[in-house]
Amino acid sequence: MVPRYSRPAMTAIWEPEARYRIWFEIEAHATQKLGELGVVPPSGAKALWDWWATNPRIDVEAIDAIEAVTKHDVIAFLDWVAQQVGPEARFMHQGMTSSDVLDTTLSVQLAQASDILLADLDALLAAIKRRALEHKYTPTIGRSHGIHAEPTTFGKKLAEAYAEFTRCRARLVAARAEVATCAISGAVGTFANIDPSVEEYVAEKLGLAVEPVSTQVIPRDRHAMFFATLGVIASSIERLAIEIRHLQRTEVLEAEEYFAPGQKGSSAMPHKRNPVLTENLTGLARVVRSAVTPALENVALWHERDISHSSVERFIGPDATITLDFALARLTGVVDKLLVYPERMQKNLNKMGGLVHSQRVLLALTQAGLERDASYRLVQRNAMKVWESDGQLSLLELLKADPEVSAVMSAAELEDKFNLDYHFKAIDVIFARVFGE
Repeated sequence: MVPRYSRPAMTAIWEPEARYRIWFEIEAHATQKLGELGVVPPSGAKALWDWWATNPRIDVEAIDAIEAVTKHDVIAFLDWVAQQVGPEARFMHQGMTSSDVLDTTLSVQLAQASDILLADLDALLAAIKRRALEHKYTPTIGRSHGIHAEPTTFGKKLAEAYAEFTRCRARLVAARAEVATCAISGAVGTFANIDPSVEEYVAEKLGLAVEPVSTQVIPRDRHAMFFATLGVIASSIERLAIEIRHLQRTEVLEAEEYFAPGQKGSSAMPHKRNPVLTENLTGLARVVRSAVTPALENVALWHERDISHSSVERFIGPDATITLDFALARLTGVVDKLLVYPERMQKNLNKMGGLVHSQRVLLALTQAGLERDASYRLVQRNAMKVWESDGQLSLLELLKADPEVSAVMSAAELEDKFNLDYHFKAIDVIFARVFGE
């Protein structure tokens, strides 16, 4: 965890004290159910809950000191709780394994992290929608391969991002459901020393689903899907961030990050206004994606269990969720305050002498009776003159002067093919599909 890229609510999920509190709840709920089943005296759970009701401070340093001797974190925790509660604590952990506690706790943490990330996505979607509607009909140039293609609107660009992050949200909802399972099944997952109803009881209390079959650990394909989903969300963040970075380039300058009063862009060049936030988002996306391959490799464990996954998850659980939380919040701020320059968009649209309308002319020539190859050749030979003039020549005027073109299309017909609004006739349809309005 890097404080610079962390937010308190998400970070709190991964603090040692928070983890130990979940451990206690798992143990206490399991002991409660064991008491109801008559496996242990009801006094065991009562002693645990009576102590817990005093809202004790979890002494992380004391637990760490015990672990320094036991070399086992769960045993260290159980020993510490026993010191606080007294003899009745011996009924904790009956028939359970460490994995029951650790895996179920991770499920709780990932579910809690998912809830924060879903709220982050909701905030981002709201910001994107607001800006998309604001610029629904703001003309701009669409680019393919980085080269001017045909006109679009800036609102449509943002509608594309909205649709993408809507898909991201749906994936995260599914990933949360898949990873939020509880396993209290004992050694090698057979329930030999603990009744399956204990698992069901603990799962209900913690808001988790029952793991249908565990090997002693919760199957790691669930976690692989979860972290892969985070990786996809990170890539979607990067895609929008890169779009903004390109639009802020000096030669383009159709949009840029908000530049605050007193902000400085360069230690050497006072004129600089750099896209530092979106560049940062590109880097943070790489960090989140770096968790995906280790999560996939965690799927293959030896037989019923090993702990090769454990050290990995101690890193990627906090790092991926904390980083993604920060990145989503940062992107929301970028979108919310994004400076948009419609005049510059229009200037760039006009930069290449009307080349952006070449397809309409091509299609019109074919409809006028020319073969497609001949139509393409006629438009291209005039378009290349405009290209090589760096937009100083006009495609419309060249086409009007071309005798092969004028033989099949009048000047008025040609002028009609250079109408910018033509390209926006389906914007309402697209927005209705994306926003449901």
